[in-house]
Amino acid sequence: MSVTPEAVPVRRGPLVVAGGVLAAIVAASLADAVIALLALAVGAPDDFQPLEPGSYIFLTAVGMVAGALGWALVRKLSKAPEALMRWLVPTVVVVSFVPDFLLFGEGGVTGVVALLLMHVVVAVVAVFAYRKVMPLS
Repeated sequence: MSVTPEAVPVRRGPLVVAGGVLAAIVAASLADAVIALLALAVGAPDDFQPLEPGSYIFLTAVGMVAGALGWALVRKLSKAPEALMRWLVPTVVVVSFVPDFLLFGEGGVTGVVALLLMHVVVAVVAVFAYRKVMPLS
């Protein structure tokens, strides 16, 4: 029995994976910065801590690393990782919205909408990067 190259999952070295995750953190943080600046320009409170670079860059990095670990686990343990990711990623993003909704009093609608948008952008960048450095099939 021969194995075709398409049947063997692509494995990248740890430096390639780490580099891809780091590049994703930088890209998502830059996108977050644009969102934060736009939100502040259109009325989000200037003192809304989650729109400060130290906050969103740190949380973006934590989310990206946690997401990469989860992605690697699903990739390794699931018999159908693509199917699992199709519902898992959106579910995790929606669950990540919950703490933001608690900030309406502090950040107003504009600040909270910016945070929700940041979550979506980070997820999109993460999935793109993970697919490149940790393909599911």
